[in-house]
Amino acid sequence: MYMLVENRTSSHLHLKRSPGIRSWSLCVGIASIGLAAAYYSADSLAWKLFYMAGCFFVAAQNLEQWEEAVFDKNKGTVCLKTFNLYKKILTLSKGGHEQVVALLSEIRDVNVEEEPVRYFGKGHLVVLRFVTGFSHPLTQSAVLGCRSDVEAVAKLITSFLELHRVESPQDFSQSSETEASDAEEPQAKY
Repeated sequence: MYMLVENRTSSHLHLKRSPGIRSWSLCVGIASIGLAAAYYSADSLAWKLFYMAGCFFVAAQNLEQWEEAVFDKNKGTVCLKTFNLYKKILTLSKGGHEQVVALLSEIRDVNVEEEPVRYFGKGHLVVLRFVTGFSHPLTQSAVLGCRSDVEAVAKLITSFLELHRVESPQDFSQSSETEASDAEEPQAKY
């Protein structure tokens, strides 16, 4: 699953993502190697603690991030938050949280992009495109396979932000009348 809808109203959209089963399985597998090495080794207590600490450190490093996207029409902002357990451990609880805030009025488009994932093929992620030409991914990591899940999230965001509004037939008729009246006016010669 790419992102889950935590809360959705007409003025508020809250999406969340937490580490998946693959990430947790890898974390438990690496941590269990450290525990097994410590349990079955005949080394001193210091070496056993080193085995366990090293494997827990590597396990935390391979754990995916917790990510949130909060679109708030009342405030007119989008807030993208990430929490990384590995960075939190490294900085002794001073870091690990990252936050990007942008104005909703500056979002021009929402796209799905493919990203190469080493050893696994291609992953997909949602990218927010801004009026300034800057683009920012909704999440920091791509999802393998499941392009339909990522496209569903992109469509949800697009409909929430009302980015692809089609002009009504009245708007087309008004614009064609003005073009016809412009054509009837005499052109000034210079």
